[in-house]
Amino acid sequence: MNVQNEKCVMIIDENLPVGIIANTSAILGTTLGMKMPDVVGNDVIDRDGNVHMGIIKLPVPVLKGNNEQIKELRLKLFSDEYNDLTVVDFSDLAQNCKFYDEFVDKMSDCPESALTYIGIAICGNKKKINKLTGNLPLLR
Repeated sequence: MNVQNEKCVMIIDENLPVGIIANTSAILGTTLGMKMPDVVGNDVIDRDGNVHMGIIKLPVPVLKGNNEQIKELRLKLFSDEYNDLTVVDFSDLAQNCKFYDEFVDKMSDCPESALTYIGIAICGNKKKINKLTGNLPLLR
């Protein structure tokens, strides 16, 4: 992985309560770490000899959008032009499930058009990601 040419971003619906925003970013980050283990650095040791688990090697700006922007972005990401990017989406359907099996069951009965996306994470080529998300402001 060439850190200079790679980027990760999260786009989260700015209209959500802060707790849901935090939960969404945690879920997106956990899934990215599992799907892209090479972006996580090795464990480090402080001067006192304490071990600290490795963290992602890339900055991960969290950008704000709304559910329409996120859905539109998600549709673009599944075109041939962007099929080399890693994409994790998180929907209201997923957020409202208490157990993973419930999520699997509900998702199998839900058409994609009925999903409301509350967050999406993208990792890959920096130029492509900037082209898609360069106009979105930071979530503060």
